[in-house]
Amino acid sequence: MQRGAATRRIVLAGSLLLPASFVFGQAVTSLSVRETYEAVQAKRIVLVDIRSADEWADTGLPHGATPLDADGPAFEPRLAGLRLDNPGKRIALIDRTGAQAAAIAQKLAGRGWRDLAAVRGGMLGPGGWLAEKLPVTEYR
Repeated sequence: MQRGAATRRIVLAGSLLLPASFVFGQAVTSLSVRETYEAVQAKRIVLVDIRSADEWADTGLPHGATPLDADGPAFEPRLAGLRLDNPGKRIALIDRTGAQAAAIAQKLAGRGWRDLAAVRGGMLGPGGWLAEKLPVTEYR
């Protein structure tokens, strides 16, 4: 009996040393809007605006972003197509405030997606794309 308890303590103690991403799932990177803009300009990442068409029409799209509604049909397969068209590039997701982008990136990471990032602040949040006065492209 004592041997089993000792083994459990060792296993539990060892699990405390594991990185959080191993215990809780793949960690998702977040980028500031400035980091994102610079990486888009340098063609190091693919920026995907996951908001709706109404939101794109209201604010425009971040300069260099591909519109892909997260609630639209075949979102994940279309995102996979963007990945295939841009091998070796990280995909950064931007939304209204950053929360949905982070949640979707986390969900996709749980399905095995790698090299995803969420843009902190999104388009309209504090420190977001519009607050930082970064360029937008009109959506038609």
